Amino acid sequence: MPELPADLATQVDAALREDIGSGDVTAALVPAGQRVRGSVVTREAAILCGRAWAEETFRRLDPQVRLSWHAADGERLGANQVICEIEGPARAVLTGERTALNFLQLLSGTATATRRLVDAVAGTPCRILDTRKTLPGLRTAQKYAVRCGGGDNHRMGLYDRVLIKENHIAAAGSLTAAIEAARRSAPELTVEVEVESPAEFEEALGAHPDIIMLDDFSLAGLQAAVKLNQARGRPVKLEASGSVSPETVGAIAATGVDYISVGALTKHVRAVDLSMRLEFTGG
Repeated sequence: MPELPADLATQVDAALREDIGSGDVTAALVPAGQRVRGSVVTREAAILCGRAWAEETFRRLDPQVRLSWHAADGERLGANQVICEIEGPARAVLTGERTALNFLQLLSGTATATRRLVDAVAGTPCRILDTRKTLPGLRTAQKYAVRCGGGDNHRMGLYDRVLIKENHIAAAGSLTAAIEAARRSAPELTVEVEVESPAEFEEALGAHPDIIMLDDFSLAGLQAAVKLNQARGRPVKLEASGSVSPETVGAIAATGVDYISVGALTKHVRAVDLSMRLEFTGG
């Protein structure tokens, strides 16, 4: 299982503050000694992700709440499968229900979307990457979900990789000048450049970045770029981006590119349909 984000607890704290505010006025109607048990069920096939966020939600509210899981993050779930059982003080369970489900639904949705693309490129060496198009405040959570779905993370932020795009090229004066400046200013980092035409690709090859991103190239254009790159003595890694879907990703991978980056994994998320069913058991 991938390593959990260091800011997981901070994310849960922010979500609980947002939801509870000055207090859960509805849960306060439930007797203080009331206990509850129940289960979380998925209504559709999915990849599970977000267990630690759900556990942290209830731990913050009341350590007496217990979750018993039937699947691990990254495992496939069938429709109507019980994901976990829950038991504990009713007030804490009711207060944390929505926050816990929000994390599970969102992160399972990201993991599920990723696995769909990963499965579509199975049999090729191509890897599926995410992007920085994430929900503000939840980047590390969504990138964890991508890894649970079998994908890889691109850069985490603006600090851990140089990614030169059209505006950087315009400011530097040329693509080659931008790459040279990157090598001087951040020699320890991977340098990647985005190109939008065969001419830019050829210039990028001559400037020797570590990775070249081929933005919205046709399949024929990708194939030509792969062939030209392989003919060189020092081929670079190639990344395809743009117009990627479950229907097109297999053909893109078959061109021979090393990576396919997909912003939709984290910005077009459809939450997995989950429900928590509860039974009140007395004090």
